[in-house]
Amino acid sequence: MSTVSAIRSLFVAGASSAAEELVRQENLAVSEGLKRQDVGLLDQLIVRYQHRLLRYLLFLTGNREIAEDMFQEVWMRVLTRGGQFNGKARFETWLFTIARNLVIDLRRKRTMSSLDEMFEAGGDDDKPMTLEVADHGPGPFDRMSNVEDREQIVTALLQLDTLYREVLVLRFHEDLSLEEIAKVTRAPLSTVKSRLYRGMASIKPHLERAHRREAV
Repeated sequence: MSTVSAIRSLFVAGASSAAEELVRQENLAVSEGLKRQDVGLLDQLIVRYQHRLLRYLLFLTGNREIAEDMFQEVWMRVLTRGGQFNGKARFETWLFTIARNLVIDLRRKRTMSSLDEMFEAGGDDDKPMTLEVADHGPGPFDRMSNVEDREQIVTALLQLDTLYREVLVLRFHEDLSLEEIAKVTRAPLSTVKSRLYRGMASIKPHLERAHRREAV
């Protein structure tokens, strides 16, 4: 390795370490604020994460009314159980875990035993829907696609098995690492990788058919 390359690598490593330390300090500050039940902090978190959380709930439930009800319940849970967040993980990982658990609890109350069964009781309210969620910043899917492509991706995602859809959304919309997804879903890392692979394989034909229809 040349001297220039070595120096550049040191700068990159230093910047990465500084960014990681900043995130760690931020998570610890959030943890301390939640333990104090700091309402001002909660307001800041809602503003920062509201679009991402609602989008996740919409994809998970496929129903806007249910998603909006769950959205309110998630933030109530954050306020009342904030002391459980220790700051060792990113706040959004903990937030999505709460959201997922609440959706599972709701489904269990409706006599469904797992997330896989989410759409098996398919009434009109549970049918796939068009998602229109405002967002302040584009996710990885959005950066790669134009408006029409994003609409096709949403439509294709809503046709997938719920567990595959969830992993794709967390990975590519929310930019969580595979390890973070494993924490949210409480699944082994190998299972997350398998769901991601199967999800990518499942969504591909849906997108290909959409592109063929456009080309006709």
